[in-house]
Amino acid sequence: LFSTKRVYESIKDLKTVGIIHTDEENRVCHIAEPAGVIAALTPTTNPTSTALFKSLISIKARNAIIFSPHPRAVDCTCQAAEIMHKAAVHAGAPKGIIGCINYPTLEATNQLMKHPDVSVILATGGSGMVKAAYSSGKPAFGVGPGNVPAYIERSADVKKAVKAIFDSKTFDYGTICSSEQALICEKLNAHEVRKSLDELGGVFLTEEDMHKIERFAFRADGSLSPNIVGKSAIHIAEQAGVKVKSDARVLIAELSGVGMNYPLSREKLSPVLAYYEVENWQEACGLSKKLLALGGMGHTLSIHSQDQEVITRFALEKPASRIVVNTPSCLGAIGGTTGLTPSLTLGCGTFGGNSTSDNIGPMNLLNIKRLAYEIMSPDELTRQLLSAEADDGSDEELIKKIVMEVLKKIS
Repeated sequence: LFSTKRVYESIKDLKTVGIIHTDEENRVCHIAEPAGVIAALTPTTNPTSTALFKSLISIKARNAIIFSPHPRAVDCTCQAAEIMHKAAVHAGAPKGIIGCINYPTLEATNQLMKHPDVSVILATGGSGMVKAAYSSGKPAFGVGPGNVPAYIERSADVKKAVKAIFDSKTFDYGTICSSEQALICEKLNAHEVRKSLDELGGVFLTEEDMHKIERFAFRADGSLSPNIVGKSAIHIAEQAGVKVKSDARVLIAELSGVGMNYPLSREKLSPVLAYYEVENWQEACGLSKKLLALGGMGHTLSIHSQDQEVITRFALEKPASRIVVNTPSCLGAIGGTTGLTPSLTLGCGTFGGNSTSDNIGPMNLLNIKRLAYEIMSPDELTRQLLSAEADDGSDEELIKKIVMEVLKKIS
């Protein structure tokens, strides 16, 4: 519903054909042209919703789109693409405007990305897929993984904050990349946080059980096991050999560090949550940066607080393209519970090696031409520039004074 109805409502009134904007004062007209054929790479974590979403934004910008599904999600991706194709043709679009590779292989995906008729690549998935898209020689919108810290600051409404984190972490069993991966609270409110976690179905793991979950969650090469992705807390616990209460919703690992020696501090794409306690917001700030650097640079950060100064400091200082406040992170970052552009493709900017930090939408899939009229003659431009130069260099005595002061400091 979000990837169709909510996205449709947000883009239906966008002007994407012909003259879409006119700057009367500067006499510049913006003219929209389609990008062309979009090669769309989709993930295994939310394949159908991503296919529905990318079809809508591509067609809105008058582009054709061809999907290369993840090998583990071929059938559902192809069916979603076919549903959208039938609807588009029924509405008047040309046949073939939405397509899908039925037998995706690495070679087929590479050929699609490098095909001379493909104009843009829209890649959602793991870092390897994104890197391949950027290496194809074509313009690409690639989006990176998330490792979202959620900070419950001392002024926060703790019960509301924990509920929001659990609503987010259990939505689709944590497969959305903007869902929280680590909870950070202060020692000042830790008791209340722990109580709320327990009441809502959180289970703190013993050290022995943490190691069992680590072995189940990550393969020998350090990569995340597909066996944990999108599974319930109870299923994960059973498969890992861990006993939990029957109403368990989220497995919580209390950690003392961040990095490869603490596997559960990484992105887990499941209802497994790292947990940290800090002294103050400054310590939370540093910890958040470490977590983002561990596979989530430029993606999303969540903060629960009533202190506007702390919220602002987090927004100014963190390498995250989306800082969501007092809301479930997975739904806030995609524009569900916030005013951000509704999107299932979230750019991480140069922080994460991406070409954009936007929530990707139709406007990213357009070429914008500019029709510009003369607003001053070359003679007028010359006079203006010479006048500005004369104004800048008129106070010779002041310049001499500044130079002498600098020389005195050097000597």
